[in-house]
Amino acid sequence: MRIFKAKDYTKEEVTGTLLGRGTDSQKQFEEAVAEIVRKVREEGDRAVFAYTEKFDRAKLTADTVQVTEEEIRSAYKEVDPALVEVIKKAGRNILSFHEKQVQNSWFTTEEKGIFLGQKVIPMQRAGVYVPGGKAFYPSSVLMNVLPAKAAKVSEIIMVTPPDAEGRINPAVLVTADIAGVDKIFKVGGAQAIAALAFGTESIPRVDKIVGPGNIYVALAKKAVYGNVSIDSIAGPSEVLVIADEKANPRYVAADLLSQAEHDEMASAILITPSEELAKKVSEEIDGFLTVLKRKSILEKSVGEHSFIIITDGLAQAVDYANEIAPEHLEIVTENPFELMTKIKNAGAIFLGEYSSEPLGDYFAGPNHILPTSGTARFFSALCVEDFVKKSSVIYYSKEALKEVHKDIETFALSEQLDAHANSIRVRFEEEE
Repeated sequence: MRIFKAKDYTKEEVTGTLLGRGTDSQKQFEEAVAEIVRKVREEGDRAVFAYTEKFDRAKLTADTVQVTEEEIRSAYKEVDPALVEVIKKAGRNILSFHEKQVQNSWFTTEEKGIFLGQKVIPMQRAGVYVPGGKAFYPSSVLMNVLPAKAAKVSEIIMVTPPDAEGRINPAVLVTADIAGVDKIFKVGGAQAIAALAFGTESIPRVDKIVGPGNIYVALAKKAVYGNVSIDSIAGPSEVLVIADEKANPRYVAADLLSQAEHDEMASAILITPSEELAKKVSEEIDGFLTVLKRKSILEKSVGEHSFIIITDGLAQAVDYANEIAPEHLEIVTENPFELMTKIKNAGAIFLGEYSSEPLGDYFAGPNHILPTSGTARFFSALCVEDFVKKSSVIYYSKEALKEVHKDIETFALSEQLDAHANSIRVRFEEEE
């Protein structure tokens, strides 16, 4: 694994050159995605079925596109009961965590008849995209669905790509059933995003689309944004570990590779003031690469998008971490809680050597749908708030408005909006 010394690079070079995973390559896909979205919007089911046959080699009809109760029952027979219990445990943890995020409506009253407040309203229908392809992610089902359940969304629609026989991974189906998904459709890719955004004869239109996917899915979400709300445009996964000389190099190496295995563009970074730890972690990574199954993906991720930075101290390590704003941040130091208070930008923060990133991916409760590519500077993890709307509530009695009506008229006229001023004025014109 490449090792650099912080003194040889500016922070801008770290976040630019070293982390550069450019977006120019996206442009070649945008035209194709725009055509798919247009076709689905205009042709509905017909386009969805045609693209599913083209890309997934599965022939669907209006009678087979939706997963049936019988298919879900059959899926349970194919999944190890021990895994089903683990999924249920993880689900309880995740739901419990997100239920603590629920915000209630609030109202205040003041003298002379003023009533103000905020009404919190769940979305009517949410769409969840669950990827297939290189791997299947039951955990992604839980993380996307359960915040919506905690928010009390009325209906949750899930889409996920089928195999050539038109089947969905059994573990994904079982997890969707446990999480409480209302309808599941065997559609993936940009065509699934377009179907959720605009609706087809078979697939209902939703209010918001959440969930990760490949470049086609990400660009389709970007293309339909505005017609429907989305969570974010997810980039390649990333983990950053801040570690001191007392950290276990084998643990650190394992944690770095746990994210690097997601795809070839994933980034794994270690920042440490210890040159000895840096060398030991690099050696441990070389050893793991000889035995881990996703070797080809790991080698490219580690070789092209991952590195170790040796800093002058932990303070500089924190400074670099805040500049990078990683999706996942692990603090493996003698006093991780103290260092945590200095972190300003991170999607999720893991403290200590027994809080490795996969704990958050699967089980602890906090969401693993996190901001990537430095967007932790202004975005947060997927949460209950993503599935609700907030309406302001305003009531003034005549007496209360009379006391301030001239102030409002003055403000409106300063902006040359005399109709605004008139709307207030006419209520008191007989009294003047």
